Amino acid sequence: MRLAAIDIGSNAARLLISDVSINNGKTEFNKINLVRVPLRLGFDVFEKKEISPEKTDMILHTIKAYKHLLDAYGVLHIKAAATSAMRDAVNARAIIDRVRNETGIPIEVISGGNEAALIYENHIAENMDKDHAYLYIDVGGGSTELTFFAGNKLVFSASFNIGTIRLLKGQVAVNQWDNMKDFIKKETKDFPNNMIAIGSGGNINKIFSLSKRKEGKSLHIDLLKDYYKEFSNFSLADRMRLYKLREDRADVIVPALQIYINVMRWANAQEIYVPKIGLADGLIQHLYADLKKKGIT
Repeated sequence: MRLAAIDIGSNAARLLISDVSINNGKTEFNKINLVRVPLRLGFDVFEKKEISPEKTDMILHTIKAYKHLLDAYGVLHIKAAATSAMRDAVNARAIIDRVRNETGIPIEVISGGNEAALIYENHIAENMDKDHAYLYIDVGGGSTELTFFAGNKLVFSASFNIGTIRLLKGQVAVNQWDNMKDFIKKETKDFPNNMIAIGSGGNINKIFSLSKRKEGKSLHIDLLKDYYKEFSNFSLADRMRLYKLREDRADVIVPALQIYINVMRWANAQEIYVPKIGLADGLIQHLYADLKKKGIT
């Protein structure tokens, strides 16, 4: 069975197409294609509270292009979700209605809590050492989603309006950082010595790639701090040139590191694993579960 997910974030829109198969009784999700378009909706929304006509056209062109790919790959089932920027945009409903009218693809604007829960749908922690507690950290342009997993149970999912684009725009107040810190310390205080972080998002994936670590290996918080200091000392142009980063990655990677480092410090997590999963993967798993319940698989 071939499924697809569209994740419309504050920095980029992603289309993920996967094949789902059963192997020895186990469900396997194999990625066929992943396409990313840097829409950067947050730069409009977090400043002006709405998506501009130019960005609206970009959204339409992107979803229409994705529709052509879905048809080419023969995808019959798709789930599309929009996150922080669309949550805050006053004209989100009009844009979503237009997209559906012109492409047939319905987009659901999901809450921060649902976003965190969908990322957890990947169940990465369930395949890891049960003696540890795991904190999923997903950093986006508009928000950060945290999901805490311990003792084979989901302990909490939480969302905070602290994201890379909001930080670049100077729109994260000190009290927002304090609220996040207090929440994390309170909710994880019973796990002082066995906390491991699991990171998702394009920025932590890029850091992992730059680190040259082998797949399955973790990154230490000290390495993230080193990258933060290193990147902070270079201009945007130098970051692009020296590390071969796109502009839409080079500007947000510094605030992203700031978020990951702070969350890990407050949770007392020294290591972070980067399994290359994200909201789109969670959407596909959620879609598959829904189809299975309906007897469509």
